[in-house]
Amino acid sequence: MSHFAAAVVRGRSGWTATELDLSDAADVEDVADRLRDVDLSASVSLLFVESDDSYLAVMRLDDGEDLRVFGSDSAFVDESRLGKLLLGDLTLGGTIEPALEPTDADDFAEDTETEEEERPAADPTVNPIGDADLLADLGVSAHHLLELCATDGLMPADVTAEITQIIGCADEVEELREA
Repeated sequence: MSHFAAAVVRGRSGWTATELDLSDAADVEDVADRLRDVDLSASVSLLFVESDDSYLAVMRLDDGEDLRVFGSDSAFVDESRLGKLLLGDLTLGGTIEPALEPTDADDFAEDTETEEEERPAADPTVNPIGDADLLADLGVSAHHLLELCATDGLMPADVTAEITQIIGCADEVEELREA
């Protein structure tokens, strides 16, 4: 399974991006340590992991602490070692931690009902997990993140590009892809 892992950190001089090698990572804390090591003084550290043109995982550390994780689809845990490594803690005890509670999903459905005809088709098989609100203070609401992940035809790279455009680090991530 191929993957792309971009660490994006916001330090004193703005956003910087670095590609991380996760092939020999032992567990999610090892991945978090690698993200911390990119810039120990970063106020916000994000890791975008795209796997096999099918799955996206986003990790976030604020001031190097309080790891938050989101996955575009719970199937990533079952499909690969990397998915289990990044998102496995969200499925402890055999239950999946949904990205939205049912009441949140109902509120979202009511809010967007009028725009339904203009929205792209959603993939009904997608089951996002984790903290969908992890980018809200950066301009990407939980609902927008979930909508991006569920849009049929959008690849993980497209979702990452949209998110990084909103938060202001798209050029840095694009440079990594081209390198």
